[in-house]
Amino acid sequence: MGMPSGSELLLIFGIVVLLFGAKKIPELAKSIGQGIRGFKKEMKEEETVAPTADATPEVPKQVENVTTPSVEAPQETTKQA
Repeated sequence: MGMPSGSELLLIFGIVVLLFGAKKIPELAKSIGQGIRGFKKEMKEEETVAPTADATPEVPKQVENVTTPSVEAPQETTKQA
């Protein structure tokens, strides 16, 4: 299963034109390009925001051992008539 040949690509392109119309294809390509650019921009921002190895790690806070009182379920009583 490799890359589609020229005739297969032409068939796929023809189906896309039939589904979306010739006027919508440039709009679709533009929106796809904007999406890719936005994704790349966000990935670059994530790399700059990510902490570096030089940063000092936070010391985790210790939690005191606190016991909570247990609540007992009420006992069922049966009424005899």
